[in-house]
Parts: sequence; structure tokens; C-alpha cells
Amino acid sequence: MVTTELRSAVVALARDAGKATMTYYTGPSVAGLREKEDRSPVTLADEVAHEILLEGLRRLDPDTPVISEEAEAASFEIRSRWNRFWLVDPLDGTKEFIKRRDEFTVNVALIEDGEPVFGVVLAPALDLLYWAAKGEGAWREENTGPSQRIYSRSLPPGTPLTVVESLSHPSADLEEFLKTIPVARRVKAGSSLKFCWVAEGRADIYPRLGPTMEWDVAAGDCIYRQSGREGERPSPLTYNKPDLRNTSFVIGL
Repeated sequence: MVTTELRSAVVALARDAGKATMTYYTGPSVAGLREKEDRSPVTLADEVAHEILLEGLRRLDPDTPVISEEAEAASFEIRSRWNRFWLVDPLDGTKEFIKRRDEFTVNVALIEDGEPVFGVVLAPALDLLYWAAKGEGAWREENTGPSQRIYSRSLPPGTPLTVVESLSHPSADLEEFLKTIPVARRVKAGSSLKFCWVAEGRADIYPRLGPTMEWDVAAGDCIYRQSGREGERPSPLTYNKPDLRNTSFVIGL
């Protein structure tokens, strides 16, 4: 169970991390830009946000371990004994950040028994925050205004769909998949905002036909799952797998 106090504290912590990323985002150049071993980019903003979230979560919830993109994860031999842990992506959409696109996000999720039960997605450059908790629905806050409940759409079979897709990861597999469903419109978004667009009915479906990591998707997945008008929405994603990498998935079907 996530208490109101813990939820508020984690939202505030995500906002602190977001403020830190903005100090680098508005600078004259991208500080500390380098490639990781997997050839993906990382910046000083990723690392500073990681430290803020890691220290904050350890202070707020010292008995619960944390997995972050910017730190080596514990082995599965150790993780297999966990039934509760935090899963963090300090700056999702680093490519968008580097290109000065506003759609990068700070992501924090709490996983219990393989399921995201609490998630926060903050887009600091847009002053846009989404959060969800199991049994409490999904919510949106814009310009630090009040929380507003959001709902995903459930459409009759055969209805043409609005598809949200990645800004940075086009694929031939996606083009083949889209031939199998009725498509009304295609829109692009960066980072975990794609989950949030489906959760608030701005899009109907998010197909990702390529690999992601669990920390990329957990917070957004939680927000989508809790966006149903009548109970939780189903999700194909699972957590704390031996390999933290995900295969292809489709959200919204």
C-alpha cells in the first residue's frame, strides 16, 4: 500500500530531480555528454537526477531496494528474493533532452510482486506530471495545478485508432504491425509520455516493437493500468525478470 504521505513525498522528490535536469537543459551546451557501454547517450543531468532520487528514496523508504538505469542492478539471485522495490529512470528520453525537445521525463515506480503499484512521470520542461496508484486511478497535474483524473478510451472493435509512436525509434516491424489494425492517425511522442497519452485518451494504442528496459516503462505502465473507468487496464509487461530487458509489446489492446 502507498500512503498519501509517501505518494506526496515521492512526487516532490521527482519534482526536485526535474528541477535539477532543467538547470542543464537550459544551459548553453549539454553537460557531460558521453556514451555508455551500450552506445546509448548519458549526460550530467541523468547522473544528478539519479543521485537525487536514490538518496531521497533511501531516506523515505530505507528498507526498500532501488534499481536505477544509472547504476548497476543487483543480480537476479539477489533480486529474486525481493517482493517490493523502486524502479527509477532518472531521465527518460535523453535523445530528446540532447536535441532540446521538451518531452524527456523523470520516472519513479514502485513494484510489488512483479506489478507496478505506484508510478510518477514528470515532464519538467512541460511542467506536466502524471501519477497513479493501485486502486486510486491515474491523475494529471499541469503547471503545478490540482490533480485531474484521467481515463483511457475503450473503443469498439474495428474503430480506427490513434497510434502514438516513438520519436527516436522507428522500425520496419512497426510499419508491418500497423497494416494489421485500422489506423485513423499517427502521432509521435518522446519518452514515457507515450504511455500517458494512451492513459488520458489522447491516443488509443502504443506499439513498441523493439527492446526496452524495465525502468523505461514501469512508471508509465502503472499510469496506463490505473486509467480504466471500470477497473484496471491489462498490460503485457512484467517486472523483476531474470533479464531486465523487455521484448516488444503493445499497450492499449
